[in-house]
Amino acid sequence: MPALDFLADQYLNYLLVEKGLGRKTLEAYSRDLVRYFECLQKESIDSVSGHDTANILKHLIDMKAEGLSARSRARHLVTIRGFYRFLVQEKVIRADPSRTIDLPKSGLKLPEVLSIEEIEHLLAAPGTDKPRGLRNTAMLELLYASGLRVSELTHLKLLDINLEAGFVRVFGKGSKERIVPMGSRALDALQAYLEFGRPKLLKAGQTSAYLFVARAGKPMTRQGFWKLLRKYAVLAGLKRNISPHSLRHSFASHLLEGGADLRAVQVMLGHVDITTTQIYTHVATERLREIHDRFHPRG
Repeated sequence: MPALDFLADQYLNYLLVEKGLGRKTLEAYSRDLVRYFECLQKESIDSVSGHDTANILKHLIDMKAEGLSARSRARHLVTIRGFYRFLVQEKVIRADPSRTIDLPKSGLKLPEVLSIEEIEHLLAAPGTDKPRGLRNTAMLELLYASGLRVSELTHLKLLDINLEAGFVRVFGKGSKERIVPMGSRALDALQAYLEFGRPKLLKAGQTSAYLFVARAGKPMTRQGFWKLLRKYAVLAGLKRNISPHSLRHSFASHLLEGGADLRAVQVMLGHVDITTTQIYTHVATERLREIHDRFHPRG
């Protein structure tokens, strides 16, 4: 059996080359594995096997005793699961000992999801009578229509948009490319912005490769977009704090509520692991429970 450090390096290299994960994500996975290996070594265990279920459970129990939250323990388990699945895939071990271990309860915080009515009010807030309003409306429409991360949105280039086919090309974490449909409302908003808004935001003779331009043809910063979103949330009468990720969460949840396939949503969001996408099924379930409690005579 190869050494633990060697197996960890092989797994992290697989995530880098095959899955295209970014540096920060890889560092987090590495820290989680180091902590798990330290737990094994305390028990004088220097290898892994398909019978490690008890060892994994002990690690989770130890972390709980140390005060780690359920969410942190769930993240550790996701890392360990991926590691053991990789070992099975590479035929290092025959069985995955983590497959029967459930995530700690409340291990994943349910994301903030806006109602469709709240979305409508928010998307109408920028107005379309001025160039910046056209730009900001197009940004919000595209964010909700395609489930983009804010960094993906602000760094889109003109060449990434296919207006005829209605698709946007996105470079996500680890520079991994994906193609996502944008929908007719976002498409209309983009066409209006490109025709009547963008040319007026660029000074005479100025050019820019970026789709959504701010000062001097440069892309808007994440902080700049966050400020705009907060302003429009107030104008829309939303009583809670929302972030750009709230629109991404709403995109995924509304698709699943409408009957979309989980794996299709995973591809559109750019999630490497479907367990990350599964959090949205919990959101849909919670909403169904609220509806049942509200309307059923014995709820």
